[in-house]
Amino acid sequence: MITPVELIQKENVKLYKFVTGDVLTTAEEKKLRMAQLEKAMLLGNGYKGKVKIIFETQEGAKAVETTVWQTGQENIMLKGGVNIPIRCIREVQI
Repeated sequence: MITPVELIQKENVKLYKFVTGDVLTTAEEKKLRMAQLEKAMLLGNGYKGKVKIIFETQEGAKAVETTVWQTGQENIMLKGGVNIPIRCIREVQI
């Protein structure tokens, strides 16, 4: 069964509690996620391009369509200084 994903505004990300464990299980999935986040950051910084990020919260799956400004080891920073832990990100749609 596919769980519904609620599209939210990036300013509302801080209203949700993130899951504590990594939502991806395999090393391959995690490697792909990091590659997608790096690509999203280059797109955001170079072309102001937006991507859709699907992430897990304790309240369920959420998505934002936004610009990724920075990708770190543990978090990504979106335009406006909003942070999302990488462990919570299920998918990046470029």
